[in-house]
Amino acid sequence: ENSLQKTSTCSSVNPSGIFVSPYALNLSSFTRLIKRLQGKHPGFSRKEIVEAVQEVRKMNKGVLSGLAISSIEEKASAIL
Repeated sequence: ENSLQKTSTCSSVNPSGIFVSPYALNLSSFTRLIKRLQGKHPGFSRKEIVEAVQEVRKMNKGVLSGLAISSIEEKASAIL
């Protein structure tokens, strides 16, 4: 019996082609954030909204964890 099993972490590329780290933001939270931003900014494409969220991540030393969704939403809205 091998008690040490390898675990894999799933990372993915979202439909707009941007890599999403599994550690950056919970996928359901990410989806909810994007939907909220799409409702708030209907004139912007999903790609533009995702790029704004990625810019927020860059401004926060490359991570979104630790930021409240509302804070990410505010900062992304300011970028848009």
